[in-house]
Amino acid sequence: MATRRGFLQQGLAAGAAGAAASRAMARDGAEDPPAGGPAAGHLRIGMILFPRMDQIDFTGPFEVLSRLPDSTIHVLAKEEEPVRDVMGLILTPEGSLASAPPLDILVVPGGPGQEALMEDEAVLGFLRDRSAKARFVYSVCTGALLCGAAGLLKGVRATTHWASFDLLKYFGAIPVDERVVLDGKHLSAAGVTAGIDGALTLAALLRGERAAQQIQLGIEYAPKPPFDSGTPKTAPPEVLDAARAATAALTRRRLETARRAARRLGVSPAE
Repeated sequence: MATRRGFLQQGLAAGAAGAAASRAMARDGAEDPPAGGPAAGHLRIGMILFPRMDQIDFTGPFEVLSRLPDSTIHVLAKEEEPVRDVMGLILTPEGSLASAPPLDILVVPGGPGQEALMEDEAVLGFLRDRSAKARFVYSVCTGALLCGAAGLLKGVRATTHWASFDLLKYFGAIPVDERVVLDGKHLSAAGVTAGIDGALTLAALLRGERAAQQIQLGIEYAPKPPFDSGTPKTAPPEVLDAARAATAALTRRRLETARRAARRLGVSPAE
């Protein structure tokens, strides 16, 4: 396991550095979109890292979006230094939020470390500024709570991880219990692995369905999990109870933070 983790760390660092170069074509033979495709021109995609994030909220969408034709991914963090995800995987940004170039797409992942940024004005201000100029803002998992804290979800249909779904109302969002939700320029994915589904949706919006399907085939994304426990609706009661107990303390902290955000944003949700 240690050897595999070291390999992943090296690979992700190399991938972040390589993503800074323009891509004239997607990897694995994906073709350039036709001239009349959904989005013409080079795409600048900003993806945010932070300590104690859930790495797959980042790496899942990265695997998809890094294959988009004619695009550049900018891997960003508040400070230009490596961060550890909640399970210890090291991820390395290539630039700071302050040094980020103009962005067409902004990707906001989640994870337990999101809680530490909910009242960080440097981060929230960055989200507000860049979302105003972006074609799409894409939140994965509890990245939706960060977008909400920045005031980006008022009146917006959105989803997030099932354990935080009831918190969306504190940010003025309209909660939608779906795996992927699109409302105008705001795209949101539910928990963790839903980030891949959302990224494929975003790929289709940006470069057309054919390009998105080629990416899906290239990464052989055809999940058939051995258990049907992937949502609260399908998980056995004892499994759901155990999962809720494991996240209870974090959920309580998130609730208190969400209540403070509601007061700051002038939102009055029904308790």
